[in-house]
Amino acid sequence: MKISEFQKVIEDTYGEKDRKRGVESTFLWFSEEVGELARAINGRTTRENLRHEFADVLAWLTTLASIANIDLQEVAEERYGKGCPRCKAIPCMCDEIKQRAYRCG
Repeated sequence: MKISEFQKVIEDTYGEKDRKRGVESTFLWFSEEVGELARAINGRTTRENLRHEFADVLAWLTTLASIANIDLQEVAEERYGKGCPRCKAIPCMCDEIKQRAYRCG
């Protein structure tokens, strides 16, 4: 499933409720889900629970984007489609470039 397809599924499933709730309240739900993911990462949990928390965070992030009229597929491609947004490399070479500049300058 592409990001745009996932965003459409989430929008079709929850969009009306999400828009009524508004971006501020939805952000609070998103933050709570990020907290649950953090606890799952830092605690003893099953792989299945960890997968569940990642999916929930992705769904709530997608909801926020939809409420804000942001196409996640588009912004992901624009910002990260060619690698690191700063150094433009895959893999990112920012640390290596910084170290070389420090030694040379």
